[in-house]
Amino acid sequence: MKWTSEDIDMYIKAKEYVDTIVLPLYPVALDEQIKKTAEMTEFINLLSVQLERQFRGRLIMLPGFNYLKSTDGDATLQDLLKWEREFMAKGFKHIVYITSDSDWKLVEAKLTGSLIWLPTIPLQQMDQQYRNTILKDQIQQLISLFVQKWENIE
Repeated sequence: MKWTSEDIDMYIKAKEYVDTIVLPLYPVALDEQIKKTAEMTEFINLLSVQLERQFRGRLIMLPGFNYLKSTDGDATLQDLLKWEREFMAKGFKHIVYITSDSDWKLVEAKLTGSLIWLPTIPLQQMDQQYRNTILKDQIQQLISLFVQKWENIE
């Protein structure tokens, strides 16, 4: 379910069946990394939309956690951990973060939720058909990861 009033109405009615919350992690930089962080955000956003479509009714896809790359990494981590505590307090069994920022791999062990890191694929330079094929392949891999995660706990 998307973070829209319509989908949240559906969530409220079926809350007991929605055990997964997904939070895309979007870096923002306004220096020499500006294009790189924009590509990361674009790529993860495209995957998030497709993932939500596949698992509609089983997960909530949040709009994303935006953070400045120039900010102290520990402060950003502490902010994310606050979000994580809120998710757990609200009864979500599965918390999943999706990102293309490899810096999150350095602090992955500090997270209770699962981190899925995917290298950015520069989609703007591909023709539409090839781009769709790449996205479809990435989504299939993500679907497998989610299904394995759910099967291991249930």
